[in-house]
Amino acid sequence: MANIKGGRAARKRDRQNAKANKRNSTVKAKLHDEHKKLFKAADAGDKESAEKKLKEFASGLDKAAKKGIISKNTANRKKSRAQLKLNKMAKAAGSEA
Repeated sequence: MANIKGGRAARKRDRQNAKANKRNSTVKAKLHDEHKKLFKAADAGDKESAEKKLKEFASGLDKAAKKGIISKNTANRKKSRAQLKLNKMAKAAGSEA
């Protein structure tokens, strides 16, 4: 029988779930902060800073996907959208000059 309510295995599973939840929340919060910093730099038109932040953001997404915190497709979608944002910024800067 699997994890009887209140049994030893169920209590262990609860501890494991709480630990994983805390770890996953921390990683997701860090990704969210990196995402905000990237888009703030892109909106400000700071190309060098934005490219550096994109690299950090993409690396964080890949690590989270590898650990199973987010799915691979979600990571790829977020990286793609971030790159599109930078491309639009570069194109707008190029047309202004």
